[in-house]
Amino acid sequence: MDQSSTNVSTTAADLALAGQERWLGSLSRAEIQELVAHRDLQSWLSIAINWGTVFASMALVAAWPNPLTIALALLLIGTRQLGMAILMHDAAHRALFANRRLNDLVGNWLCAYPVWTDVEPYRPYHLKHHAKNYTAEDPDIGLVQPFPTTRASLKRKIVRDLTGQTGWKRFKATLKRDLGASQGRQSRTFGGVRNLRGVTVTNLVLFFLLLAAGYPMLYLLWVVAWMTTFQLVTRIRAIAEHAMAPDPSDPLRNTRTTVARWWERALIAPNGVNYHLEHHLLMTVPHYNLPRLHRMLRDRGVLENALVAHGYLSVLREASARPA
Repeated sequence: MDQSSTNVSTTAADLALAGQERWLGSLSRAEIQELVAHRDLQSWLSIAINWGTVFASMALVAAWPNPLTIALALLLIGTRQLGMAILMHDAAHRALFANRRLNDLVGNWLCAYPVWTDVEPYRPYHLKHHAKNYTAEDPDIGLVQPFPTTRASLKRKIVRDLTGQTGWKRFKATLKRDLGASQGRQSRTFGGVRNLRGVTVTNLVLFFLLLAAGYPMLYLLWVVAWMTTFQLVTRIRAIAEHAMAPDPSDPLRNTRTTVARWWERALIAPNGVNYHLEHHLLMTVPHYNLPRLHRMLRDRGVLENALVAHGYLSVLREASARPA
């Protein structure tokens, strides 16, 4: 690196470049190629684990129907619905499967459509988030601007999530998007009932599978989880990823990785979603390689001053630290 590049100016562009040089120089070209390489069997395994957890949770309620098993099932199903959204997110980056047609096909039919999202409108919106992260043009900036907030405000948000108020709001917004009546963050080029095909078909398949098994009422767990716990873990994910960033111009300090405990990975952060800083640094790294990228950067000292939290509880405490 020459002398001029070490004299970092105070402009946002130069600060971003300096941050990029700090981490990119720690990885060889061969290492990067290994990190972005697809392992299709691993993606299939992740999909199977998500759906396996959903059906195991439903089986638990079928075998022992009581408030405790229902509450646990709703939490696990909501978290795995987030897991499916994360795998759809991988598909949006073309990081789920090596074959692009298979990537989008599976990303939609087994991951996106069941939780009422879609790779097609999500991809351009999300890539804009990567290009404009933490600027006024970032389509996700509204998700992090309210933080830090007060503890009472955060509690109200959690109550709205768990009582279905957030889910109902999202239901109406998503329906408007699909019908072409929305100009929101993921507005569609063409509106109409045909955009409801994916969510309708996949949810009907799920319902009829449960009907064939003799437990059609278990489908309510899927719906209620989408309306409640899925909204909660999605909110926690959004807060942890970008809220309260100390330096929006620095790629190592405008996105957070949360080092998650085993139970947090099971109940809050599926499919490597907690390694969000690493994802922003190399956005085509598949979810199963993000822990490896984290370890490489950590062991080489790159993350010493980066935005890394230890546990989601610490992030939520920071997010609710504003005095009342």
